[in-house]
Amino acid sequence: MTERVNLIVGFDQREAIAYHVFCQSVIEKASLPVQFMPLNPQAIAGYTERHRDGSNVFIYTRFLTPYLMGYQGWAIFADGDMVCNADIAGLWRLRDPSKAVMVAKHDYKTKAATKYLGNRNENYPRKNWSSVILWNCAHPANRQLDPGFVESKDGAYLHRFTWLGDGLIGEIPKEWNWLAIEYDANPAAKLVHYTLGTPCFAGYRDTDMAELWHGALGRAEEGLGK
Repeated sequence: MTERVNLIVGFDQREAIAYHVFCQSVIEKASLPVQFMPLNPQAIAGYTERHRDGSNVFIYTRFLTPYLMGYQGWAIFADGDMVCNADIAGLWRLRDPSKAVMVAKHDYKTKAATKYLGNRNENYPRKNWSSVILWNCAHPANRQLDPGFVESKDGAYLHRFTWLGDGLIGEIPKEWNWLAIEYDANPAAKLVHYTLGTPCFAGYRDTDMAELWHGALGRAEEGLGK
């Protein structure tokens, strides 16, 4: 079977264009076939969103990635508010079978108390670790991640990967989840994450590294004759 990258991307209708721009940027540079899955919580049978916090609709369903993959193989989860500036196969090849997940282990304090759409932007341990996850879906430690489990756990438990021992949480370079605005602009960034606000929002249109997002948007629009 031809090797392919399984890429699950968070989809929120309030910034639907962000999903399409991200996928465009991945496709442009990918050296392997990529299978995209938009993570739309409404389409997940058996799951009811019971949480009442969070800045996007997929904030908890990302933890159902192993379940959606049938607890087989590997998958990448990524927030939709990103642009890919490198070959996604480079991230895929970092898979370590001894780990249950692999993430960029950020350790920072935010520069902004609020983010897009007026959402609160609080500091907390392991902030933004879960915005890009290289999932070992077949790992036994992830087998418990099903709709009932995710519905019953709060944000702190899930986003800090509390069901895993620290030794099962592998690390990927921060260039694969580079936090625009929060970090200095970085030409070497491979996945640029507009965590405070995607450039599709007026207040973030011209922020650091926004030109990469607008470039991918422009190339996507070329096919529409715009």
